Amino acid sequence: MKEGIHPEYREVVFADQQTGTKFVTRSTVHTRDTIELDGKTYPLFKCDVTSDSHPFYTGAQTRIVEAGRVEKFRARFARTAGARAAAGK
Repeated sequence: MKEGIHPEYREVVFADQQTGTKFVTRSTVHTRDTIELDGKTYPLFKCDVTSDSHPFYTGAQTRIVEAGRVEKFRARFARTAGARAAAGK
């Protein structure tokens, strides 16, 4: 590899701001903040969303979609039941 043209590749702590989860991985990301973890100081990168908080990975997205489908079914069923009751009178 050529010297002086590659970014510094080092261990960095990524912290999920929603859940508080922290994990160490290697990255070239530039940060100003640092954190002490397990007795060692690491650069800190604050993430808005990680796999711990993203709806796709947590399954929350699926529940929202399912809840919407149930509400649509109930609304349609309520209209149909009301129409049958009125016609039967």
